[in-house]
Amino acid sequence: MAALVRCNDHDRFQTALFAPAGRREALFALYAFNYEIARVRETVSEPVLGQIRLQWWRESIAAAFEGGPIRHHIVVEALTAAIRALDLTRAHFDQLVDAREGDLDEAPSASLAALQDYAEATSARLVYLALESLGIRDPAAEKAGFHIGIAYALAGLLRAMPFHARAGRLIIPADIAAQTELDTADYRALRSTRALRSAAAAIATAASGHLVSARAHRRSRARSALPALLPAIVAERSLARLKRAGYDPFDPTLAAPDTMQSWRLAAAWLLSRF
Repeated sequence: MAALVRCNDHDRFQTALFAPAGRREALFALYAFNYEIARVRETVSEPVLGQIRLQWWRESIAAAFEGGPIRHHIVVEALTAAIRALDLTRAHFDQLVDAREGDLDEAPSASLAALQDYAEATSARLVYLALESLGIRDPAAEKAGFHIGIAYALAGLLRAMPFHARAGRLIIPADIAAQTELDTADYRALRSTRALRSAAAAIATAASGHLVSARAHRRSRARSALPALLPAIVAERSLARLKRAGYDPFDPTLAAPDTMQSWRLAAAWLLSRF
């Protein structure tokens, strides 16, 4: 599991390394599962095939919780072991899979609020499960996780905007696109315009607001929750880089990896912050 996550979700791989050794495999299983369902849209040629694939995962999750036979799949086997050993919450898994069905619809979110709901369903739910995997069932940590999950997802969408634009997918919510008078032809051509930068800034502002809200709970959560909450550090850095680039998500400098990320995470861990 560790190798799969390291190759495909390096941010969360790095954060999981700060978890106790006995809890890391559960985190790797969670993050590998998330990778599998997140990539469904990219691996199918039409929506119905994606729906079939997601149903396969629903059935695998149901079997894990209901004591059914385990499918011979490396991620399913590891995830089932974590679910049964740690009494993870089924509703979070169901929401994660259901939300990914929305990925099969090419239409953008209707509003920024709808985009944040999507971020909660696809990212914050994963933080909740990571907290449970660490043995944390604390309301304050969950509230922080809610905001961190949304902030990390929004920052990630901004980072991935060039990829989505090349694929012809508009990830800017319809209300923001209308307010900024975004020309979708410019977007798909990866042309930086004032409207594009204004739209990106609006999403980034929402993400930053969630980080501020998350940190309001910083003193009331256990240090052992940090490995699940460290994606806040990644999101903060990503948003800072975007701001320096004038909120141009197509700025080529943003494609360069943050070579200091592991050190930033280590400093946050030592200082017990996120």
